[in-house]
Amino acid sequence: MALVELRGVKRVYSQGKVKVHALRGIDLDIEAGEFTALAGPSGSGKTTLLNIIGCLDTADEGTVRIAGRDVSRMNRDELADMRRNHIGFIFQSFNLIPVLTAKENVEFALVLQGRSRQDRARDEERIMAILADVGLKGMEHRRPGELSGGQQQRVAIARALVKAPTLILADEPTANLDSKTGRTVLELMRKMNETRGVTFLFSTHDPMVMEYSRRLITLKDGLIASDERREARDGPSRPAGRP
Repeated sequence: MALVELRGVKRVYSQGKVKVHALRGIDLDIEAGEFTALAGPSGSGKTTLLNIIGCLDTADEGTVRIAGRDVSRMNRDELADMRRNHIGFIFQSFNLIPVLTAKENVEFALVLQGRSRQDRARDEERIMAILADVGLKGMEHRRPGELSGGQQQRVAIARALVKAPTLILADEPTANLDSKTGRTVLELMRKMNETRGVTFLFSTHDPMVMEYSRRLITLKDGLIASDERREARDGPSRPAGRP
């Protein structure tokens, strides 16, 4: 069973009297442990697709399953529970809380899960270990304004990881980073993918993110235009489904 399964997914937006067909019938499987990028020009549907998989938006037609659960049939509270407990998000703008330290920003993801004070005390070691894993040892008590863009993105990665989510979705995660910092952050996410088995799905315009991906899905006009799998970064790619 695939971690993410989409069948016949369509999404239409209304802009006044105009209907915008963002997704026109997407069939897609994402397996556990994949490191996949969604690419395509603006208006191709990649952000809409990411939002639907992330339970931030709902399809007008079709089914969406995550870890075997049909999210297309969930109500608002059930969707919120899925986002809170099973999906991690990494945004291009980092979305850190300015008044909280790096450690507190990561901890806040667990607070939202409704964990008790006793649970959070046991989580202390885990939070510190994840911050060390992403290269922020010694910076745990700095606030976002005291960190570089790359360091802030590392906090965002740690915040996504701390919940041990089923899936991490990253929307243009390198957009606000210089190329050197972006490459460092991508190396970190690849490490998390390879050592922790975390599944990553990106929405991106960045050729460097596409280069790092093990699978590159290109969207055009709300449809999948191509789907390539790569054995390793910088290695040869092959069409999905071929040996």
